This record gives sequence, structure tokens and C-alpha cells, in this order.
Amino acid sequence: MTSAEIITIGTEILLGEIVDTNTRYLARTLRGLGVDLYRTITIGDNEDRIASAIRESMERADIVITTGGLGPTIDDPTREAVAKAAGVEIEFREDLWQQVVETIGRYGRTPSENQKRQAYVPKGSLGIRNPVGTAPCFIVETTRNAVISLPGVPNEMELVLHESIIPYLQKRFNLNEVIKVRVLHCAGLGEGMIDEKISDLEMLSNPTVGLAAHTGVVDVRIAAKAKSESEADVMIAEIEAQVRKRLGSVVFGADEDKLEEVTLDLIAKRGWTLAAIESDLNGLLARKIPHAVLFNNLTPDALMQTLRDARAEKDLAIGVSINPEERSAEMAMITPHGEKTHRITYGGPPRSLPYWAVNLALNWLRMTVEEMK
Repeated sequence: MTSAEIITIGTEILLGEIVDTNTRYLARTLRGLGVDLYRTITIGDNEDRIASAIRESMERADIVITTGGLGPTIDDPTREAVAKAAGVEIEFREDLWQQVVETIGRYGRTPSENQKRQAYVPKGSLGIRNPVGTAPCFIVETTRNAVISLPGVPNEMELVLHESIIPYLQKRFNLNEVIKVRVLHCAGLGEGMIDEKISDLEMLSNPTVGLAAHTGVVDVRIAAKAKSESEADVMIAEIEAQVRKRLGSVVFGADEDKLEEVTLDLIAKRGWTLAAIESDLNGLLARKIPHAVLFNNLTPDALMQTLRDARAEKDLAIGVSINPEERSAEMAMITPHGEKTHRITYGGPPRSLPYWAVNLALNWLRMTVEEMK
């Protein structure tokens, strides 16, 4: 099986100044090509550390992709680092320099002397045109490896990836498989309880099944590798059916579904209207339920009375309040069948209490509506 590792380069990423979106994009692209991604890493602008990481990745994986560090300044060391890892010198390439001149010329400018750095690449490497940026890309080939260096600017990276790199990888590594992923979203059971119900499925090798816990939501990931998308879909569907049978209504959606959207759609399909009240949540519930009303310091009794007033012209009403000092959440609901309250204490990180409370309240509302005939 063809394998890959991704190395993102940039001190600004390590300092938290920018968010690395390239790794996620590359990972999903490689998944679609049927390539196994072994690991990802971020390294600052240090030539020796980058070279060391590349050498280590070359020992583990067939494909090594770097992003970033291809600009014209001294702190853009990727070219030199890749050359050092491959044991070659860097060389000036006139064809790449003409690409730089042409690109800069489109903006009515003449390239500065330091921009010539972008036309230097590891000796013997394949030059790759960057049609929207000034930094050419390149590929260093060995008997086993392809070390591919792409720009750090996301739109440049994505364009070069699709225009040049994907066709190269398909040809070089004879890629004829796909990896497809289906993510089932669950609420109402913790990760441990879900694990107990599907642990045998988590032992499968293809498809693979894994869990990822979020605040009040747990994802079940099903990934299948096959010769075609349709074959992968069949493999995933079989496992998905087993998961849904074992977890029942705990599964509220899949892939891009969101708990609040699923809940609101369910209410809309019944032709019902909804009122919502929040207290001490800084608008978190209001961002998920349109027209939710914000309050502060509502006691449980006040929450219920406020909910009664808000529900006067609605079919349903949901209210959520948190007490950070007690690390607890108060929930209240009014339906055509009556009033209900729910109090839960929370043991996780304090900053996650509002998100946890809102997700639990939304799921409580979803489950209640599903049970109502």
C-alpha cells in the first residue's frame, strides 16, 4: 500500500499566528487516492530540523509532501532542507526563473534580485509550475520516494496539487484505489458506552471503525479502502447498518449533519414552532436556534416561568441555564404533553460547560420530539 507523510513548514504556525489548513486538505486528497497517511508534523523555519524530519519520513513512507518555505527570503529554507535530506546540492534553473519573471510581470513589476532564490531547487529535481504564485514547486525522486514541495499559501497549494501532483502520483505509484469515510454523529451516550456496544467492529481492518469524542457528541468513523467508490460504499453501508442497529436513536446524523439542524428539521417536519431561552451562555444557544432569547442569572424557577411566558404562542419551548461555580446545567422543556426539567452536573473542563450544556439540551429536545406521536 502506498504511504505518505505531510510536513508543514512555518514558524508562524508554531507560534499560533496562522492556522494550518493545508494538512487537512492534503489528508483528504490522499485519502481519496487510496494513500495511507502515516503521520503529519509541523516544523519551524529551521533548515536542519526540516531536513531531519524529511529523512525520517522518507524511511517510513513512499510520499513525503512539504508545504511552505518556498518564498524568496532567508527564512524560507525548504529548498535547502530538501536538498540536504536528499544528499544533493541546489541548482539554479533558468526555466523556473522564467516562470517567476512571467508571474511577477503579470502585475506590471520586475522581480527583485532576492526572488531569484525561488528558481533554485535540489539538483536533478522535477520542476513544477505554480500558475498563481511566484514560487515554483519541485519533486525529488528516489528509487522509493517522491518528496514533493508545495507552497504554503492554500489556494496556490490546492491548484498545484490538482493540476500537477495528483496526476503525477497516480502515474508514479499506480494508484487505483480509493479510501472513503462515513462519519456517524451520536449524542446521548458517552464514548465509553458506545465503545462497549461496537468494540468488536473497532477491531476490523477494512473497513476500519474508530471513535472521536467531542463536547456532548461522539463520532463513529467508518473508513473503507476499495478499487472503486461504489465498492467502498457497499463496504461502509454494511458496517453502518450494524452501528445504527446497535446504537439506535443515539445516532442523530452523518457526515455534515449538525445536531441543531437535525433537531430543528425534525420540529419543522411536525409543523411545530419553537421558543428558546438561554441564561449565562453568551448567546451560544441563540447561535444554534434562531430567535432564542438571552438572559443572565436565571434561577431554575425563573427559567421555567420565563419559558412559560415565551411558549405562549409556540408549540414547544426549551430553556438552558448554567451555573459555572457549581459546574451544573439546568434545563427545562414545555411540550403539548407537559413540562419537564433536568439538572446535570459536569466534570469536564470549565470552558466546555456551555457547549456541553447546549448539546445535551438539543439532544434532549430531539429525543423528546422523536418520542412524541
